[in-house]
Amino acid sequence: MKIATIILTVVALGLIAFNVGKLNFNSLLQGESFVAVVTIILSLCAIVLLQILRISKRIENLSKQNRNV
Repeated sequence: MKIATIILTVVALGLIAFNVGKLNFNSLLQGESFVAVVTIILSLCAIVLLQILRISKRIENLSKQNRNV
């Protein structure tokens, strides 16, 4: 699970980097630039969700270890 979340995080970062190049700062909310802004926001949300998943799995593993001790 850890490797999958890391890979997906790297993919989301790649999407952000790609879409930053498509931004037109003179008109952010028009045409292709709008799609890039939305994709950047969604990629950031995906990164946050993946980090929450990693932290929750880590907490789950720690609680299992404490029960066994």
